[in-house]
Amino acid sequence: MIYLELPKSLRVLANQAHQIGKNVFRPISQKYDEAEHEYPKELDMLAALLDGLDAGGGRPDGGGVTALKQERGGDGVNNGANMATCVGLTELCWGDVGLALSIPRQGLGNAAIAAVANAEQKKRFEGVWAAMAITEPGAGSDSANIRTTARLDGDEWVLNGEKIYVTAGSRADAVVVWATLDRNLGRAAIKSFVVPHGTPGMEVVRLDRKLGIRASDTASITLSDCRIPKDNLLGTEDIDTKEGFGGVMQTFDNTRPTVAAMAVGVARAALDHTHELLAKEGIEVRYRGSIHSKNAVEAELVRMEAEWEAGRLLMLKASWMADNGIPNSMEASMSKAKAARVANDITLRCVELCGGEGYSQRRLLEKWARDSKILDIFEGTQQIQLLIIARRVLGKRSAELR
Repeated sequence: MIYLELPKSLRVLANQAHQIGKNVFRPISQKYDEAEHEYPKELDMLAALLDGLDAGGGRPDGGGVTALKQERGGDGVNNGANMATCVGLTELCWGDVGLALSIPRQGLGNAAIAAVANAEQKKRFEGVWAAMAITEPGAGSDSANIRTTARLDGDEWVLNGEKIYVTAGSRADAVVVWATLDRNLGRAAIKSFVVPHGTPGMEVVRLDRKLGIRASDTASITLSDCRIPKDNLLGTEDIDTKEGFGGVMQTFDNTRPTVAAMAVGVARAALDHTHELLAKEGIEVRYRGSIHSKNAVEAELVRMEAEWEAGRLLMLKASWMADNGIPNSMEASMSKAKAARVANDITLRCVELCGGEGYSQRRLLEKWARDSKILDIFEGTQQIQLLIIARRVLGKRSAELR
């Protein structure tokens, strides 16, 4: 039987993360939306608190790979780090997506380290705040088209290339860079490398101004004969043309459900606030009875609630599969595609339903509408997710269905 209620430990985590979203993020949300590229110094204190909680066995933020010790049920089912990450991020992003992306030591690169690194590397990079650099000027949604190169020279890798749209790229301690060992071997030769900030040859050349998530920095980085130790390559340097670049792509199987969780969180925030504003005008949603018996606003809210629940359940399924060692590439893409598109639709529709109040900066609704758009773009666009899903459903290779 399917049991859809969160276990007690995850309910505690969700509540703690919700309190952070409400009492830490919401009060400073507008401030750092307006002060783009200014570092949210309030997060340093939060990070110190989370480190202390981590030492005690669990993180309320849900942001890192050590988010929660695995909970094992009597039937051998795990509710582990992936589920905890998604549950926690949902509540943090109910507070603010950009600030959730800016918590020290909780970068997307940390998910790459968790997915690909060996035991020694996981221990060595523990506590490091890692951003992730994939996208290039000539390689956007198609990660297999990466042109940044990595050449082994003695005991060092030499990296050359350019990366754009690196979330937390200027603030993080290190950047996980995707590069190819041999362009002639295609995607099989793509590997990921940990490059600490301050390494000669790596330079942040630009910070982008953005529509949303302004509290989070988005950087462009160049690598010019950038040398890193040989053992900073995550995983193995062996090139297996049969495996493709499944090793580095495993990162997405972990991170796409977390993007879905962000979308679920910001969509929930918009729905909650819309209910509050409409209630002040005497409009209450009745969930009983046929949808055809409701007024237009009620019917619209009921439909949005149903879409939100579909996105949430897909996110939970994908993260649960990751925790239990079940291949989840298709489900990860499904959760990201559904939840992100739902978040876009819900936040914009909530702005419309609330009229001038929704459009005004007096309310956070307009900000959530701007913030939500990136969730349909990064970690693979909507179109790429649908293409991945189609390949899995039809049993086609990427060369057969493009």
